[in-house]
Amino acid sequence: MNDTQKAAAEADYSSTLFLPETNFPMRAGLPDREPTWLQRWEEMDIYGLQRARAQGKPLFTLHDGPPYANGNIHIGHALNKILKDLVTRSKSMLGYNSAYVPGWDCHGLPIEWKIEEQYRAKGQDKSQVGINEFRAECRTFAQYWVDTQREEFKRLGVTGDWNNPYLTMSFDAEAQIARELHKIAMSGQLYRGSKPVMWSVVERTALAEAEIEYQDYESDAIWVKFPIHSGNGAFGTGTFEDMNASVVIWTTTPWTIPANRAISYSSKIAYGLYEVTAAPEGNWASKGEKYVLADKLAADTFAKAKVESFVRLADADMSKVVSCKHPLNGLAGGYMFEVPLLDGEHVTDDVGTGFVHTAPGHGLDDFGIWMDSARQIGALGIDTAIPYVVDDAGFYTKEAPGFDGARVIDDAGKKGDANNSVIAALAERGAMMARGRLKHQYPHSWRSKKPVIFRNTPQWFVYMDRDIMGKAGDTLRARSLAAIDATTFYPVAGQNRLRSMIAERPDWVLSRQRAWGVPIAVFYNVGSNEILRDEAVNHRIGQAFEDEGADAWFKPGAKERFLGNAVPDPENWTKIDDILDVWFESGTTHSWVLRNPQKWPDLQFPAGMYLEGSDQHRGWFHSSLLESCATNGYAPYASVLTHGFTLDGEGKKMSKSLGNTTAPQDVIKQFGADILRLWVAQSDYADDLRIGKDIINTTVDSYRKLRNTMRWLLGNLAHYKAGEAVAHAEMPELERLILNRLYELDGLVRDAYNDYDYKRVVAALSNFMNVELSAFYFDIRKDALYCDPISSVRRRACLTVLDSVFDCLTAWLAPILVFTMEECWLERHSGATESVHLREFPKLPSDWADKALATKWDDIKTVRGYVTKELEVARRDKLIGSSLEAAPKVTISDAQLWDAASSIDLAEIAITSAITLVRGDAGGEPVAVEFAKATGLRCARSWKYTDDVGSDPDYPDLSARDAQAMRERAAAGLAA
Repeated sequence: MNDTQKAAAEADYSSTLFLPETNFPMRAGLPDREPTWLQRWEEMDIYGLQRARAQGKPLFTLHDGPPYANGNIHIGHALNKILKDLVTRSKSMLGYNSAYVPGWDCHGLPIEWKIEEQYRAKGQDKSQVGINEFRAECRTFAQYWVDTQREEFKRLGVTGDWNNPYLTMSFDAEAQIARELHKIAMSGQLYRGSKPVMWSVVERTALAEAEIEYQDYESDAIWVKFPIHSGNGAFGTGTFEDMNASVVIWTTTPWTIPANRAISYSSKIAYGLYEVTAAPEGNWASKGEKYVLADKLAADTFAKAKVESFVRLADADMSKVVSCKHPLNGLAGGYMFEVPLLDGEHVTDDVGTGFVHTAPGHGLDDFGIWMDSARQIGALGIDTAIPYVVDDAGFYTKEAPGFDGARVIDDAGKKGDANNSVIAALAERGAMMARGRLKHQYPHSWRSKKPVIFRNTPQWFVYMDRDIMGKAGDTLRARSLAAIDATTFYPVAGQNRLRSMIAERPDWVLSRQRAWGVPIAVFYNVGSNEILRDEAVNHRIGQAFEDEGADAWFKPGAKERFLGNAVPDPENWTKIDDILDVWFESGTTHSWVLRNPQKWPDLQFPAGMYLEGSDQHRGWFHSSLLESCATNGYAPYASVLTHGFTLDGEGKKMSKSLGNTTAPQDVIKQFGADILRLWVAQSDYADDLRIGKDIINTTVDSYRKLRNTMRWLLGNLAHYKAGEAVAHAEMPELERLILNRLYELDGLVRDAYNDYDYKRVVAALSNFMNVELSAFYFDIRKDALYCDPISSVRRRACLTVLDSVFDCLTAWLAPILVFTMEECWLERHSGATESVHLREFPKLPSDWADKALATKWDDIKTVRGYVTKELEVARRDKLIGSSLEAAPKVTISDAQLWDAASSIDLAEIAITSAITLVRGDAGGEPVAVEFAKATGLRCARSWKYTDDVGSDPDYPDLSARDAQAMRERAAAGLAA
């Protein structure tokens, strides 16, 4: 009889087996099924139920960093929001009141730029409408994308207070943002100053470092001669006039030469006086000319200048050079001032000439050394005022004589004619030594993607190093550094990164020359630059913003309304119409979200965690730290967690132009959100994360294995009755081994969730489900589950364990596979208010722990491994089809292995019909296995070969065990 005939003959017994029964589908169908769970959660108000059940538990608050409301979410958004959801859900299941309030950044350049693009597309200009009309359009635009992104985030399975999010454009938010500014102003930390800031000509505004990205850019490079004017003894003896030498500078911004006011050198660099001895006819650097250069860079400089030969004449002591003439001296009657030489630590001899052209209006280092040397400069009779040579549109001003109408950058972000105009003027006056091109990383606006310039403009700043309220040493920088030291960072490297940024950053520039945002709602005296510090005025402003929004500041009569009679000379006080940097706005969210119990009662300040991408060390982490330290004296967070960026499957940066982006919407449409969530959870988020077709397919395969395990559990638990549960002490060793493993995993899972190490959770549970359960425990226990009598302790103990496994796995995986675990849970526990997400992680009995048993079973698994290896050989050689056709002889020489294997039914564990166990020499190995086929008759129900088949006359083709099972089924009225 062949196998097919045998199967047909024995088919009648299949209905008598306790085979898995479940409606849980093998095919997940997540794209279609997940929305039904979202609808169910909304109808039952699961977030409200979670909050109600969490009352009295310790608070844990992850404060949401607000995304910009200006477009559909991308894969980076998905990564960020899923990670946050993993944190809040796992904390909830660990026993915390872990509320999550999502928020949006609604003001600022990204949104304003979109509205301006709409105007430009219609050939219009925003100046044609009133400011509050324009702001209303920005508000409408932002609200549309808030609503759109909210649905996209919810589709990811992210739970939160979606019906009550925070928005930086809500009236109460705008009022509190203004009040936080007032606190800083009242403490004397706010001031009006003039410093070089990164300026976008295209967008007509100052930009923060966080709004900058660096791109390849080709700049004009020039080497310029500054004739030495005064000093003595720099080259030994003689005056500089007699030497007729020039200091040479190198710059990649020729347009800043009209703004030059000094040359910086370093006393740590060796300089020399050099003379050109041979050069081509008509060369800018001609024979007989003398130059001062850093010795390390002289040869390279002369090569760039096409000099054929040169000679070093003497050492150059730059401390004895007082000043040079400006290379444009006399052009259009300007540049007649002396150019002092200043010793600066920022000067190196890595590139250039060893001298730094210093334009204090166009560089932070330039500005710093100019201000630090003001007394020295003033003593030379030189005006220390910083000129404004370029206006907000990139045109030269009247303070750049000879260059009227020239432009640095145009409205399209393209290079203007300023560089060529300056180079032509320098060449005409014999001041050029060399010219070249340099491709390098240059700052560009994150929004417009166009290059920016450093430009000195009046702006509003917060002091980093001035004592607050006169308390010595209590500066914003000192507070911030101390706060960083008190914060926990995941990963720890983030602490040093943020610390170095705070330690080196200049004063915080708050002002933006835009329209859409919260205004810098203060008044200042036009004569003294004094800021009006009046609590009554501040109160009127805050209350008006609360009632009408920040638009109140821009309404007619606002100055008179808010000033009232606070000052006797209102004509001398100016209302500031600049708006606040959006980073300041989002940096204040702790003050009006975390400390607003009427609106969000389950939040705490400081927050337990801020979680964003690693770029936010210079963004939201940074601004929130500064703002809270300025107003509270400490950080708004206890911990900071950062994640990397998303790359394509090959590790390349995603780009629409390259066609290598992965849209979360597309993944969800094809595979479901749980696949994205599993991808996030099993990745090392501290590094950049790769995603692409192959990675998604691998994740789908991992998911399928986990789902099949849950399906098998559900199918067998259909036969479980709680009243038939077996006590732990009465269970077979194998069941107690699995419970011990659950106990071990409980500690591991809790520790991993507490450490935000989700990949460790996924790895441990995947191994447990695929290897320890499916390939070991389930495989062994199928026979008992399917075939044992109803009364079997072994079968009932296994079902009892499966119930515990199910309870644990559905809870442990719920923060990750939110839809699938809900589906699993409700397959067993239906009810209008039931949800796996209303549970905590199960508390497991300590008596489940049994290390000695686990050690013993490690030995049993070792012996089993020898057996299964031999069975695979027998299958390969076609000696058997099923392992039940085998009855091998197992010889064990190792005493410990013998004690373990001889104490249990090894045939049951190896899934053979029988095993002969022998203690003796195993041929030099701890275990030796000799294959033998099973004897006896095959049971028609369980397919085991035994000697007791036919021992029960009522069931002549069954073993005694299976005959008893049939008898008990008949007694219970079950199908026979």
